[in-house]
Amino acid sequence: MIDSGRQTKAYLVGGGIAALAAAAFLIRDGDVPGENIHLLEQLPLPGGSLDGAGSPDQAYVTRGGRMLEDEAYTCLWNLLETIPTLDDPKVSVRKEITDFNQAWPTDAKARLIDRDHRIVDAARLGLTAHDHIELARLLVLPETVIGARRIDEFFSEHFFTTNFWAMWRTTFAFQNWHSAIELKRYLLRFLQEFPRIHTLAGVRRTRLNQYDSIVRPLTAWLLEHGVRFEHGVTVTDVEFTEHDGIRRAKRLHLDREGRHEEVELADLDLAFITLGSMTADASYGDDHTAPELVRDKRDGSWTLWETLSRKAPDFGRPAVFNGSIPEAAWESFTLTMRSPALLTRIEEFSGNAPGTGALMTFKDSPWLMSIVVPRPPHFDGQPDGVFTLWGYGLFTGTPGEHTGKAMAECTGQEILTELLGQLGFEDIADEVRATTTVTTVMMPYITSQFAPRTVHDRPRLIPHGARNFAFLGQYVEIPEDVVFTVEYSVRGAMRAVYQLLGLKLPIPPVHHALAEPATALRALRTAFA
Repeated sequence: MIDSGRQTKAYLVGGGIAALAAAAFLIRDGDVPGENIHLLEQLPLPGGSLDGAGSPDQAYVTRGGRMLEDEAYTCLWNLLETIPTLDDPKVSVRKEITDFNQAWPTDAKARLIDRDHRIVDAARLGLTAHDHIELARLLVLPETVIGARRIDEFFSEHFFTTNFWAMWRTTFAFQNWHSAIELKRYLLRFLQEFPRIHTLAGVRRTRLNQYDSIVRPLTAWLLEHGVRFEHGVTVTDVEFTEHDGIRRAKRLHLDREGRHEEVELADLDLAFITLGSMTADASYGDDHTAPELVRDKRDGSWTLWETLSRKAPDFGRPAVFNGSIPEAAWESFTLTMRSPALLTRIEEFSGNAPGTGALMTFKDSPWLMSIVVPRPPHFDGQPDGVFTLWGYGLFTGTPGEHTGKAMAECTGQEILTELLGQLGFEDIADEVRATTTVTTVMMPYITSQFAPRTVHDRPRLIPHGARNFAFLGQYVEIPEDVVFTVEYSVRGAMRAVYQLLGLKLPIPPVHHALAEPATALRALRTAFA
């Protein structure tokens, strides 16, 4: 590895949270000048999957919202403790998140709702002795033994009917056919959530959407330090050399708004390459149109990984993750409401305090629909009297109960009809429809990182022999940690920067609830109650 120094130039391929975090660690901990850091992003904005956009006149939209947690998100908190908020440079983003959650703690009182519009007693997990045995078996098996097997290969039919599975799968977006390895990691990583899975009291939320609360302050900090954000740039290839087992990235091939360019990497230069994207090729619909399901890889993040994977057998196997769109896709929707009618009724029905951001799942709905009502304002500049609601459906191909159409075929207003029917609020439907704009998002790869896999399908952060390059994002291998989290991307960035620069700074360890006897005992009591 190389020593840190002010002569190093760094090229970050991709503008998601992994690349932004890597840039911050290069500056904060590696003493790399900001003006030596080039962030190469094909999209017009940074942030990747942490997005949030729109206006009260048109509509607001977020593709998703990543739930955070105190115990497990140690690297993210390490980063955000040193990033000031946009409103007050004396207050860190981490402090703002802490203060917000202390003032507005999550406390779901209607975590599950049945087909008769009744709130289910979700504290009763419904696990039997046989379910316990199957869970224990999965937890004790090594990942090398589990291999590419699916979740439904480890559990009998009853397990998938329990309240526990309804809550766990919709909290984290698991499908029955997803990787059993990933489920095992989640169970171990979030064991502390067992006693509070029905209230989501362990969930931490940002004050605004995560683009406004995390990406914008982090981007502003990087810009203040001179980082060069280069948008409209797609990295199409990377050339490597290998001598005596030492591998180096030597040349980047770029497409800059239709023009081919090449960047030569000097001996001290570094390349951090984000592989794949969970929100690649996302498409949008509105009140009157359904979003397209894109299948032809228009986003450069997947094609870059496919190109690189052909160069070395340890650069991963992208086809394992992007090869089955029907098993990875689902759809989200954002309501922009100019009347409080729907939110008032939801609060009265659920018993949730206003703006507590509590997830509600309609467990018997054909789409397995879930919704969250964030505390307003959820977008910077959102005016009083305008409200938002976010939701998603895991089953996009099943006919809806109230529309008779698959979610993927529905317009925004038809999805609103299905939601009102699941809530039993048809009596206010006319007012809600007249004052609500619906934006939908179809994401073909949103849970692709959960695809069944072997230990060889994801590349290492820093491949064997690599001296000046690392892979970042949700599709690299970080032992014991869990994908589909902001923490995973930030931890990978921290480890990659520290290792390539030879920094001896401590990295917060992966949280293990089983190492805390009191936490483990509470979780086991809940699971076996």
